[in-house]
Amino acid sequence: MLDAIDGKRPALTVFGTDYPTRDGTCIRDYVHVMDLVDAHVAGLKWLEAGQGSRVFCLGTGRGFSVREVIDQSRVVTNRDVPITFGERRAGDAVSLVSGSERARRDLGWQPARSDMATMIADAWRWHQSGHFEK
Repeated sequence: MLDAIDGKRPALTVFGTDYPTRDGTCIRDYVHVMDLVDAHVAGLKWLEAGQGSRVFCLGTGRGFSVREVIDQSRVVTNRDVPITFGERRAGDAVSLVSGSERARRDLGWQPARSDMATMIADAWRWHQSGHFEK
């Protein structure tokens, strides 16, 4: 999406607009990369304390639709998001949202930066820095 906003690709393709969701696009649970870092550090501390291996789901417990992400990107970057629409992809779920109750309870982890505006602003700033390019 950021490449499309920045003109590095022609457009972002939205796959499917007829899902039974509030706006017809898929819903996903997005988590800020730094929140994931915090969770991994908490998991390492858990292991260092001798608690043993355990699986933790990491998410916000709420989802954003593809259109909501696009709309928020327009607001944050103050740029249009070039879009093309495609058919649904085989196997795409309508909604994927993760519960993180175990991580909250056992690790004391809770996402602190995973609101959509912050995630896009931070990703856009990183994208503009050029540090990710090969």
